[in-house]
Amino acid sequence: MAVGNNVTVVGNLTRDPELRFTQSGQALATLGIAVNRRWQNRASGEWEEATSFFNVVCWGELGENVSESLGRGARVIVTGRLEQRSWETQDGDKRSTVEIVADEVGPSLRWATAEVRRTERQGSGDSRGGRGAGGRSPSPAAPDPGPQYPEEEPF
Repeated sequence: MAVGNNVTVVGNLTRDPELRFTQSGQALATLGIAVNRRWQNRASGEWEEATSFFNVVCWGELGENVSESLGRGARVIVTGRLEQRSWETQDGDKRSTVEIVADEVGPSLRWATAEVRRTERQGSGDSRGGRGAGGRSPSPAAPDPGPQYPEEEPF
């Protein structure tokens, strides 16, 4: 984990995690999280609320586990780092986004219960969750991957 660039958010998934694989076979799950904040306006006494939306990227086995375990509406805790990514569209427009690159994702147990099931490690034993000969290969008929992630390895 990077020093000085750590973030933890608790919120609800806005969509099911989308699992894809890079050309080298690295798993990549993307998901959206809505974080609600509620406070009482001191002047009016009324309750006010604001919602922030964040995109989250999960690499390797974490991405596969998130994709298999969580769905839209699930309350989760995400820890990771903020990362800015830039790209150019087919029309030549420059785009940029800030995402949370997750180190850990888990269900929030504040208002729910969960059953934890340990998965077996696959691949070459790479501690980063990489895939070796025993890992999954990219899906043959993958839809348009959207924005590309040139930094296939998160470390």
